[in-house]
Amino acid sequence: MLTDPLTGAATKGFAGAYGTAPEGIWSAPGRVNLIGEHTDYNDGFVLPFAIGARTAVAAAHRDDGFLVVASAQYPDEVVTVPLAEIEAEGPPGVAGWPGYVAGVAWAVTRASSGHAGPGPAGSGVSLYVTSDVPAGSGLSSSAALECATGCALNDLWQAGASRGELARACRRAENEVVGAPTGIMDQFASLFGEEGGAVFLDCREVTGEIVPLDPEAAGLEILLADTGERHAHASGGYASRRASCERAAEALGVRALRDVSAKDLEKAAATLDDETFRRARHVVTENGRVLEMARALRAGALRDTTGGAGALHQRRAAVGALLTASHASMRDDFEITTPALDLAVETAVRAGAFGARMTGGGFGGSVLALVPQGYAGVVGDEITAAFDRDGYDPPALSTVSPSAGARRDTYP
Repeated sequence: MLTDPLTGAATKGFAGAYGTAPEGIWSAPGRVNLIGEHTDYNDGFVLPFAIGARTAVAAAHRDDGFLVVASAQYPDEVVTVPLAEIEAEGPPGVAGWPGYVAGVAWAVTRASSGHAGPGPAGSGVSLYVTSDVPAGSGLSSSAALECATGCALNDLWQAGASRGELARACRRAENEVVGAPTGIMDQFASLFGEEGGAVFLDCREVTGEIVPLDPEAAGLEILLADTGERHAHASGGYASRRASCERAAEALGVRALRDVSAKDLEKAAATLDDETFRRARHVVTENGRVLEMARALRAGALRDTTGGAGALHQRRAAVGALLTASHASMRDDFEITTPALDLAVETAVRAGAFGARMTGGGFGGSVLALVPQGYAGVVGDEITAAFDRDGYDPPALSTVSPSAGARRDTYP
């Protein structure tokens, strides 16, 4: 049994909400996307990693046929949904954050062909949610909630869904119940993440590979600067970018923009209007950057000292340049950054980071920067000073490393 503060808070919160102990606690992490933004729903490639911040769900059976959800983050809001609504053909009509939970419950019952419903007839479930993944920061608090809930219900209801089926179920909940047109990257990273590695994911085949990423062993740090600007995937900006990509793929006669090569961009420029072309160009070039980054990490570009310190610095600088180029593409072609995000990236690079980029869906959230070990404080101080000069609130600064994916934290 783990005794970390989040697990303890989930246990105590469940007892306070329901007057009894939970049968178990399941948790799932947020994620940082190292590189590969808005490529997932274009059948492309992404390279995220799970982080230490997690969402925990304490759960137990109940016998009244209801799904009941309470949360530390929303202490005055307890949501009750009849399981008959979960078992209905269409998705449940639950708005706000509880929609993620009810949506996952609905999708989990359909995730495995061997399971027809949520447990024995008349059964129900009590859930209590607590989290230290900041919402809207670009760290996928929604996927952490979905995956922790999915793992809990999969076990309690003995649904028998595999991790891959759970990833698809959680994405379905976000797409069809919450209404956010996201891809599968966040759920896959939250479920399959490992310490010391990033998850290289082919979003068409939905196959993943762990590639080595251990900043500490490489003498590096990954600094995260949360700007405090908040976004929502269900809002129009994200959806309009996806629609542009779909229009581009249709005009170019391909299944998805993953099928457009860099050489095809000249043809695309003659076929598409300027805005749609720039949206497509971001996706095509971003896929190339993800593939290049994965090759570099497999080859040990961040830590292999063969060739001496000068050669190692050059390889790290080349990796950093991929990050910064990714941000420029999101800024200029996909137009999803903000002045605060741009300022954080520019300041980090000027202060000595090998590279930096916005991470997440955009329109706010966080920036990651690859910096030499022991230098995160210096770069963070420079970003904070720049924010102060330009009238922004101080960013929340932290360092992140690849961490374990979703798990059951306690056992009966």
